[in-house]
Amino acid sequence: MFFVEGFTDIRFVTGLSEIADLTLCVPAVAYAESGLRGRVATSGAHLRVAEIPGRRLAYQARSFGWLWRHAREFDVILSQELLRGSLNATLVGSARGVPVVTTMSLAPVEYFQCRRQRGQINPLAAWAGEAVIRTLMTVNGRLSERCVALGTYLQSIAATYCRRTVLGGYYGVDVDYFRPGSNDEKSQARRRLELPEDAFVIFLASRISHEKDPETALRATAVAREHGLNAVLLNLSGGFRDFLATAERIRLDGAGQWIIGRPAVHPMVELADYFRAADAVVQPSLAEGLGLSPLEALACGIPVVATDIGGMAATLPGFARLVPPQDPEAMARELLWIADHGDEARTQALRGREMVTRDWSRRKTFDDLARVFDDVVLEPGSSRAAQSA
Repeated sequence: MFFVEGFTDIRFVTGLSEIADLTLCVPAVAYAESGLRGRVATSGAHLRVAEIPGRRLAYQARSFGWLWRHAREFDVILSQELLRGSLNATLVGSARGVPVVTTMSLAPVEYFQCRRQRGQINPLAAWAGEAVIRTLMTVNGRLSERCVALGTYLQSIAATYCRRTVLGGYYGVDVDYFRPGSNDEKSQARRRLELPEDAFVIFLASRISHEKDPETALRATAVAREHGLNAVLLNLSGGFRDFLATAERIRLDGAGQWIIGRPAVHPMVELADYFRAADAVVQPSLAEGLGLSPLEALACGIPVVATDIGGMAATLPGFARLVPPQDPEAMARELLWIADHGDEARTQALRGREMVTRDWSRRKTFDDLARVFDDVVLEPGSSRAAQSA
């Protein structure tokens, strides 16, 4: 059973359904608002869904009752992150004798600190919030049988809270879907997606949230344009309106002609064409656990410029162009280098595809996760192992 606190990705859900007899337990409001309900319905995935009504506290109380009644129907409970949502799962799992596997796909304290960095919360709220986060991570980490962390950087963080932390890849990268395209395919994609065919298209693929740094991407593109590059910057995400609002707030010259914001598209149907239509992908962040968008770009053979922090600093050296945090001039220099050294930049990106295929493929990711489930269920001393014996 996969216990979800808020939003989750359809790619992870479909992958889980292929390695397990899956029940998805979700907050009904978020399940509908995120579009996940519709995507699950059209995916063809075989799973059951338990929708729990209510927001936050109401969901917390009702989901605890649901877990208590149903926990023993499952061999493993997989719970999203080490925060509030997992508290019910780890408490019930511990009390009912059902192993709980938690995940970590972001750096909770670092991401929360970005709110303070952006002035969204005051110092007292920042102190209190961080204390709550660390407490939740400590409790959930101790009660988890395993924590599956996205990449080596997050693994090092999770290991301080969970004694049995293992490396994972979340939903990985479907390297058959995210693949390089020819110049003809790029031109066709741009026409189909109504992107300018004569411009240098820079793709910011991530949702705009407090830990991302769209300001640097916007300013870097403006600097590159000042140096003669006919660049446009595209954001495709659920936060594209925030992206456009940010562009308006920082008042860049002629921004209306070279900034494009569009809603997110289905990540298993339409997204890869946007990568193949791009000349470069940027991932500027204030904090980053890993960043799967850069890996998807590399799988498509598209050059990447990313901030040299967190999981990107641990995973992307040699495969992407890394720049200091909040340095639009450095990002602009790398974009100009890619424009001037197209063959060399693409060769570097294709080396990145080899790395992604080896270490981050969707098949490897879910094979590894299936082994984690088997180990948890069958390890000596577990209640499920005793039943099997």
